[in-house]
Amino acid sequence: MIYKNDSPGLFKSIMVAYSVLILWHLALIGSLGLLVIFFRGVVNYMLWIFLIGMAAILVSGYLFYRRMKREGKSLRDMLKTPVFNGRPVEVSVLGGLASFRLGGKPGFPVLGSDYLGVSHQLEDPDTVRLRELMELGRMFENNLLTFEEFNQAKKKLLKA
Repeated sequence: MIYKNDSPGLFKSIMVAYSVLILWHLALIGSLGLLVIFFRGVVNYMLWIFLIGMAAILVSGYLFYRRMKREGKSLRDMLKTPVFNGRPVEVSVLGGLASFRLGGKPGFPVLGSDYLGVSHQLEDPDTVRLRELMELGRMFENNLLTFEEFNQAKKKLLKA
């Protein structure tokens, strides 16, 4: 029932809000139905999914074995390539439930192991030195360093 001093816009706004809520709930129920259908399909085809996954693993293993024999190398030799040189390779199955490590020294982390003494530097040392000199200049301009401290730090950077 609409009173004389109520505007018809208020009634329309409420009806639009209810319509949006109804459509939202219908979309939610529909998406839940699609999820049920999808997972029912996954369960029905679980054997095929497993067999295709195992076939992919076997084919990739066979191709690796064939390449290894074609090059006349053993698994140890293949792991000594520049990609794996000095780094252990960890194979993890079932989300880490079963894992084993090939190559490398035990006790070192798999990622970023740097026990051969080779440092991996991303920037040129001159670029780093220039950036540090610019930072020293900025600190001197902002009166964060005295003239003597600035000169000492500058000499130390230029000697390095």
